[in-house]
Amino acid sequence: MIDDTLFFMLMVGLAVSGLMLLLFIWAAKSGQFDDSSKVTQGLLFDSEDDLNDAVKKENSIKEAKSQANKKRKE
Repeated sequence: MIDDTLFFMLMVGLAVSGLMLLLFIWAAKSGQFDDSSKVTQGLLFDSEDDLNDAVKKENSIKEAKSQANKKRKE
């Protein structure tokens, strides 16, 4: 009886932790953790050159993502 309960609880724990790991990976890949407030905070602390570099970097990331999405659709 105790062995069955222990085995069941172990399997439930592994299933839940596996699900959480998959959800975390999905969230990371879909951009859930991208810092959207960096640009607005950058206005307060960064120089104009730093802001221009940040905009160029964001645009290149968006372009790379859109190209990757186009390749997936093909």
